[in-house]
Amino acid sequence: MELDEAMRTQHACRYYRDDPVPDEVLYRATELARFAPNGGNRCAVRFVFVRDARLRSQLGEWYLPLWEEVAAAARAGAAPLAAAGGQLKSTRTGFRDPARTMADTDNFARRFGQHPVIIVVCADLAETHPTDTELGRLSIVGGASVYPMAQNLCLALRAQGVATTFTTLLVAREPDVKELLGIPEHVSTACHIVAGYPARPFPRHLHRPEATQLAFADYYGNHLAGP
Repeated sequence: MELDEAMRTQHACRYYRDDPVPDEVLYRATELARFAPNGGNRCAVRFVFVRDARLRSQLGEWYLPLWEEVAAAARAGAAPLAAAGGQLKSTRTGFRDPARTMADTDNFARRFGQHPVIIVVCADLAETHPTDTELGRLSIVGGASVYPMAQNLCLALRAQGVATTFTTLLVAREPDVKELLGIPEHVSTACHIVAGYPARPFPRHLHRPEATQLAFADYYGNHLAGP
């Protein structure tokens, strides 16, 4: 599969077949994901592939109410939700067909614990080097040593016909997840990725803003010209 096809068709899959994902597929994806760029080549990321039915079921029980809170706010057109420390969490969506997509995501959330694999993306934050901690805003720089590897994993799975969904909601239950899965105290959870063979064909086209809306030349707002 060409890289551009994988990138253009790597959607947030909401429906999965029950087929298990073989160890060799997960290993191959990890083998490729590890080449992601990361600060100091410290390789802070670890993956926990959760396939045990009991463990997945528990993760699903914790996930559903987190989704229901966000979904209710999104449907009501609510303002961003206030988090501890005064940070705001957006409830706005950019879905082309909000009703259909929200219904699909409701189904995904209700079945979260039944999906074939739930990947817990972990990171030793002491091995990241955030440079924005003194700016008086939410620190995001440390993620540069974490999320590229998570995205590489998703692309490597897509190339093998495995669909994924990337979610951060369950990180809110980090202490419970760490205890359930024996994750060491010094390791944090960064996101969760559901993986499995899709029950529906991969999309041919994903709706995203045009490149000219996202890229600027020299100054913010000076749109980069297209071809």
